[in-house]
Amino acid sequence: MHIHGPSQVHGLKGPHISPSSSPRANRPSATPTDSLDISPAAQAAASAAESSEIRSDLVARVRSEISSGTYETPEKLDAALSRLLDEIS
Repeated sequence: MHIHGPSQVHGLKGPHISPSSSPRANRPSATPTDSLDISPAAQAAASAAESSEIRSDLVARVRSEISSGTYETPEKLDAALSRLLDEIS
């Protein structure tokens, strides 16, 4: 095997790479830039997380009730169903 620089290796099968056909030579001259689009829902979630309007005591109570299985009551389910029917009709 003969090695004649980084782009010329003899004795291996495969195409030779000439300096003019290297990936660097084919790159556009402008530098690509990254961009980020944040959805309105994500913006609202970030805003809510930053605001002090979150009632952490209520959140803790509801989480506790959900984990213990006492959060869903027939009254709450009836109210939710009623609101859903009002919204779709």
